[in-house]
Order: sequence, then structure tokens, then C-alpha cells
Amino acid sequence: MTEMVYGTLPRQGGEPVLPRWWRTIDKLTLIFILVLFGIGLLLGFAASPPLAEKNGFEPFHYVFRQGFFGSIALIVMVSVSVMSPLMVRRLGVLGFVAAFIALALLPVLGTDFGKGATRWYSLGFASVQPSEFLKPGFVIVTAWLMAASQEINGPPGKIMSFGLVLTIVLFLAMQPDFGQAALILFGWGVMYFVAGAPIFLLIGIAVLVVLGGMFAYNNSEHFARRIDGFLNPDIDPTTQMGYATNAIREGGYFGVGVGEGQVKWSLPDAHTDFIIAVAAEEYGLVLVLAIIFLFLVITVRSLYRLMRERDPFARIAGTGLACMFGIQAFINMGVAVRLLPAKGMTLPFVSYGGSSLVAGGIAVGMLLALTRTRPQGVIGDHFIGRGRGTLGQNK
Repeated sequence: MTEMVYGTLPRQGGEPVLPRWWRTIDKLTLIFILVLFGIGLLLGFAASPPLAEKNGFEPFHYVFRQGFFGSIALIVMVSVSVMSPLMVRRLGVLGFVAAFIALALLPVLGTDFGKGATRWYSLGFASVQPSEFLKPGFVIVTAWLMAASQEINGPPGKIMSFGLVLTIVLFLAMQPDFGQAALILFGWGVMYFVAGAPIFLLIGIAVLVVLGGMFAYNNSEHFARRIDGFLNPDIDPTTQMGYATNAIREGGYFGVGVGEGQVKWSLPDAHTDFIIAVAAEEYGLVLVLAIIFLFLVITVRSLYRLMRERDPFARIAGTGLACMFGIQAFINMGVAVRLLPAKGMTLPFVSYGGSSLVAGGIAVGMLLALTRTRPQGVIGDHFIGRGRGTLGQNK
């Protein structure tokens, strides 16, 4: 009666954004990311002073820079994790377009900093590596195309994504950056598998990858040198691989002690590509296993949460982000222990690097956004509901 006279009561606003974010976010993954960043700062105190001394800076110059870029990365991560899947998709598409244009212009405007691969833009006070920012955007665009292809009268998204990944791999191979190219190709393969690719097609793509590797070996001195070094049973003790192997051996179970490691004085990339060697030497196998455990839990837990996701886009994109996060960590640590050829790839949130940290914040923020708890049934309920609807129509 009251509503008939005075009208309906105004609808109360929904739950505030931050409380809803905190209630639905994967808190364990968020905490483990923060722990990884803390470990990165701890190892930075050990690994960066030699480089700072060589370049004429204060001893902890690079630690402060890592803290600065890491703070930006964490702010970006939290900001992105608040977004809905629709907003994540929009951000990913825009970011991909910008990063792809930057990647295409690298041969003209980029620099190699004397490392033999043109991968960066020099800004004077810092450098930017477009391929780091391309990865999360690529995953989002690819997932969008694959999800759209599953709709009735949808576009040939899987074929389009295949053409896209070949284009990106070609640009990365021209730098050359075969490590990032392999990572992009791996991520696409995982998403294609989740989207329902025939196994024979995946086998055919694997054959093409092997043939592409053989072509690169025969036509790229940079690629061939790294493969030959990996296959050589004798390790030159004066190379980065030799220093890293010796550091891991010297560290043992509990390390030689904080600040007592020597590998940081010999390895030019001790603070980036070979940060795990510093961890193994000074803190031993215990810290290395802890780092492995953190990456493993983040990856597996994210995949487990995505198994209950009904939205094809969120499921495919989240799987791609989680698997690329985990495999990048595996590649970095695998190179240090000589399980894989040298790749020049950072350890997410642990290695020093502005581009790596900020891009990692974007990627993990997207993953946290896509794995947030949303009001939906499990994926099986969706198919059961569709099946019942079909049976009802048949009746």
C-alpha cells in the first residue's frame, strides 16, 4: 500500500568496490605475489651493489629503482584486479595495439645496449621492452578471438589468432628474441588447447615449431651459438653459465651466508636473468625451493579456480596468463641450472627490471581479476542447463 501511494523505495547501492574486491579476490595468490616481490628486494640487496659500483652509483641504487618500479607494478596490479572481465578485455586490446606498434618500430627506433639484440627503447632515465607489455595484451586478444569463434555465426577467431601469433613470432625472431617468441607460442598453444583444438592440429603445430627451430639454427648465429653452448658437455667456467653453475654448487642446502656470495661479482646479469644463482649461493637450496613453491602454488591455484569459470573468454585468458607466468619462471630457473638453453628471460617479480615488473603487475592483475569469485554455478551446471533447455524444446 505504501508503495502504491508514495512509489517504490529507491534501490540501495550495491556493495562498495573495495570490500567486494577483497571478498572475491584470491587472497593467497595476492599474498604470494607480495612475498615474491619481497624476495626480489632481498636478493637485490645482494646482487645489485657490484653493478652499481661498476656504473658509479650508490651501492643500493638498483635496489631503490626496483622498489620504485615494483611499487608502480603493485599499484597497477591492484588497480587492474578490481576490473570486470569486460574492462580487462578492453584494457588488453588497447595495450596490445600500443605494444604491437612499439614492437614493429623497434628495428628503426630501438637499441640493443650492446647485447646483440634490439629489444629496448632507451628513454635516457630508463628503458622499455615492448615484448614484456605485449604478452598480457596478446593473451587477452587471443582469448577474445577464440571465445568469439565459439559463438553461433562467430568469426574464425582461432584461425585469426594463428595468423596473429605467427606475425608476432616473426617480429620477435627479427630482434632476435627467441625466448619471448617461444613463450608467446607456448601461451597460444595452451589457450588453443583449452578452446578445443584437435590434438592432431596441435601435433602439426609442434612439428612446425621444430622445423622453425632447425631453420633458426641454420640461419641465426645468435640462436646457433646458444644451442651449441647448451649441448656442449663441457662448461666454460668463465661464462655466465659457468659462474651460475658454480654458484649453485657452492650454495649447498643452506647457502654460504648473507652477503658472502661471489657470483654477483662475476655475472653481469646476476640481478636479472641469473638472480636464482644469487639466491642459491647465499641462501641455499632452501630459498630456491621456497621460490619454486610460490610460483607453483600461484599457477596451479589460478588454474583450479578457472576450472569453475563459465565465461569462455575469462577461462581461456586466465589459463593463458597463469601458464605463461609459470612457464616464464620455469624457463628462467631452468636456464640457471642448465636444463634449457640461455634465453635472457627474467624471473617474474624477483628479477630487476622496470618493464618486467610493471608488465608483470598488469598480467597478474588481469589474472586476479579473471579468477575473482563471481555469482555463477560451476561450468558443468551451464552445460546441464543447456541440455535441459534443448530437451524442453524437443518436447
